[in-house]
Amino acid sequence: MSVAGTEWDARAEAYRTSVTHARGADLDRVIELCEPRTGLVAIDVATGGGHVARRLREAGCVVTTVDPTPGMHPDVIARAEYLPFADGCFEVAVNRYAAHHYDDVAEAMRELARVASARVVVEDLLYQDDACEEAELLRDPTHKRNYTEAEWRTLFTGAGLALDTVEIQTVDHPLEEWIARTGCTGPDAQRVRELLAPRVVDGVWTNEVIILRGKK
Repeated sequence: MSVAGTEWDARAEAYRTSVTHARGADLDRVIELCEPRTGLVAIDVATGGGHVARRLREAGCVVTTVDPTPGMHPDVIARAEYLPFADGCFEVAVNRYAAHHYDDVAEAMRELARVASARVVVEDLLYQDDACEEAELLRDPTHKRNYTEAEWRTLFTGAGLALDTVEIQTVDHPLEEWIARTGCTGPDAQRVRELLAPRVVDGVWTNEVIILRGKK
């Protein structure tokens, strides 16, 4: 994903106002695993709509936001694979709903681990099957791929992190809102509907996410 990221500039407001991203049991758990407290120094990498940063700041944390897309209004414009910070300068590094876009997810994990002195918390979409991967890519050409639980465990240990939490949750997405958020229309949108039809009930697509925490 390029630093300029014109597609993401155009989508920024949709992600800031997305209910799926702004609240939910999965977000609550991510915040809990960060162990927020007044004065905790954290970095929210690929902040997107800023929902993780908002919640951490409400808990009294000092948060630096990073994103490659200027339209997301981060404190620092940078990619997760190249974080312009010194080793261990944040207590917690957190990354939510972004890793499936990375060109080099292993390098991004190493960077998260490098800048964190205590722990790294990640949430991302969990690999389901090839049909879901095709749907994700048609809906959003910046999608690279989702990873399995086994792959995520390897990514954490490969970054030198000791896993102490691995959890899987389900997240409901109103299908038409989810498709529209990236500007997907026409034949591509129709193909996405067909691919996801087995997972859709009353217009809602249920997906699985994985939440992990690793300690230094």
